[in-house]
Amino acid sequence: MLDFVYYPVSAILWVWHYLFAAAFGPASGLAWVLSVIFLVLTLRAVLFVPFLKQARTQAIVKKLQPDVSRLKQKYKNDRALQAKEMQKLYKDNGINSFATLIPMIGQVFVFIGLFHVLRSFDRTAGLSHLPFQATSTPMTPEQNAATPNYVFSATDVQSFLHAKLFGAPLSAILGGAGDLLATVAVVAVPLMLIAAVATHFTARASLNRQENTQIPLMRPLSLWAFPAFALIGGALVPVAILLYFVTNNAWTLAQQHFVYHRLDAEAAAEAARVAAVRAESAPKPGAKPNRAPSTPKPGAKPVRAQSATKPGGKPGQAQSAAEAEPARARSAPKPRAKSVHAGSGAKSAAKPGHAGSAAKPARRR
Repeated sequence: MLDFVYYPVSAILWVWHYLFAAAFGPASGLAWVLSVIFLVLTLRAVLFVPFLKQARTQAIVKKLQPDVSRLKQKYKNDRALQAKEMQKLYKDNGINSFATLIPMIGQVFVFIGLFHVLRSFDRTAGLSHLPFQATSTPMTPEQNAATPNYVFSATDVQSFLHAKLFGAPLSAILGGAGDLLATVAVVAVPLMLIAAVATHFTARASLNRQENTQIPLMRPLSLWAFPAFALIGGALVPVAILLYFVTNNAWTLAQQHFVYHRLDAEAAAEAARVAAVRAESAPKPGAKPNRAPSTPKPGAKPVRAQSATKPGGKPGQAQSAAEAEPARARSAPKPRAKSVHAGSGAKSAAKPGHAGSAAKPARRR
C-alpha cells in the first residue's frame, strides 16, 4: 500500500550501504550502521527547506498574536466569521497552514518506511508476539534468507541479519532478545536514553518559540509523553530503529539551534534597520519639524514670493515698501488731461507725481 514510500527509502539505504560496504566490507556491521545514519541525514536534508519555512511561519504567527486576539474578541459570538477573518489574516501575511505540516508529515513517512524496510529483513514468526512485529506471511529462516527485500537482494538480506553493533545484532529487539538480552541491553538501553532525552529537549526548544499552544495538552505530551514513548517503545523496535531515533533527534537539535539563531539574527537586523530609519526621519533636538505648506482656500489670492533684492543686498532679500513705491509710480501709465470749455481759463490739472510740468492749453470749439 505504501510502496511509493518503501522503495525510495530502501533505495537510499541501498546506495549508502553500497558505498560503505566498499570501504568496510559487505558484512560489516559498521557499514550498516553508517548506512542507517546517512539515510536519516539524507532525508532530513531534503526536509530542511520546508522546516525553515515552518520556522518562519511560526515567527510570523507569533507577531500576529495581537491581531488574532483582537479578532477573537471582536467576533467572539460568531465562530464562523471569526474563522473566516483569521483565515484572511493568515492569507494576507503569506501563511500556508498546510506548508507547516510538510516536515512533520515527511518525518512520519520516513519513519514508517524505514521501520517497514528494516523489519522486512526478518519476516520469520519468531517475534510475532511483539507489537508491530507480526507479519502476514511468516517465513522459515531459510526462506527469509533467500527472499529479496525491496531493492535489496537475498545476499544483502543475509548481510543485514549477520550485522552486529558491539555484539548486538542490528535486527535484534530488546523485548525479544532471549539469550542475547544482556548483550542487546548494553547497546539498546543507552540508545533509548539518548533518544528520550533528545526528544525532550527538541520539544522544549520548539515550544519555547511559540506564544501559546492551541491544544492545552500538547505541551505536557511533547515534553514528557513523547520522550516516555521513545524510552518504553525502544524496547519493542530493532536496534537499527534506535539508531534512527538517536540520529533523527540529534539532527533536529542541531537544526533548531542553527535555524532559530538565524531567525533571531534576521529579526535583530530588521529591528536595527527600522530604528535607524526612524532616527533619520525624526527632527533633531531643538529643531522645528518640517511642515507641509498649507493649501490656499478656494477663492483666495495666491501668495507670490517677491524676487526683487535690495541694491547690494543678498539675493532673495525683498525690497521695503518705501523703496518699491517710486518704481511703481514711474512705471505707471500717464493719464490723459481733461478738457475744459473755452473761456473758462481753467487749465487741465496734472496728475500728482508730474508736478512742475505745464498743462497743454485746451482747444476751442
